[in-house]
Amino acid sequence: MTLADATKRAQEEPATLLVLYGGTFDPVHNGHLAVARAARDMLGVPVHLMPAADPPHRAAPGADAATRAAMLDLALAGESGLQVDRRELQRPGRSWTVDTLRALRETAPLRPVALLLGADGFRGLPQWKEWQALFALAHLVVAERACDPLDRDLPAALADAVADRWTADPGDLRATPAGRVLRLRQPLSPESATEVRRRIARGEPWQAMVPPAVAARITTDGLYAHGGDGGAPL
Repeated sequence: MTLADATKRAQEEPATLLVLYGGTFDPVHNGHLAVARAARDMLGVPVHLMPAADPPHRAAPGADAATRAAMLDLALAGESGLQVDRRELQRPGRSWTVDTLRALRETAPLRPVALLLGADGFRGLPQWKEWQALFALAHLVVAERACDPLDRDLPAALADAVADRWTADPGDLRATPAGRVLRLRQPLSPESATEVRRRIARGEPWQAMVPPAVAARITTDGLYAHGGDGGAPL
């Protein structure tokens, strides 16, 4: 086999499922880690936690992108199958998910890719840039809230878009590059980054909501001490 043939074959054969867990992680908390671990265990592949450099769907983060990524490094140290993905920090401009996935597809057109997100993010998809294009670029893996099925009371446009995409088989995500929606049957944890920031600003207990190394970094650097930013609970 020539080098050209080997290269062509590698491009044509799908690789291992890539799971991207995007978010602001401002700061990363125990709820984020619970979702990432559940997805890792369910899908049997590593999960890439991908901090947004310039998140478009919320107010400016309370910590800059480099600091948020560094806190992720601390949180994931020693965690098998979880890793920080800095691709959005390396691209200028707003961190639109559709643009991130299109850039990925330029080099990996056939690789199975899944975007991991929470129930609130899923229900809010119609507010995302070119949200309907996402289904041609990635699968969706959605953390389902306890006693709140994901397919109940969805916005009409979203319900129509996903009606024929639901699957209960993780293998379906490995069989094709994109287009399916899988429930992650792991109840979301009560922690939120908004609540962590609020508690820090008010001098209330918060340390147990984040990994110990992250708590130490927040304390040492005095992060979030001057108030939250009013952003979404990411």
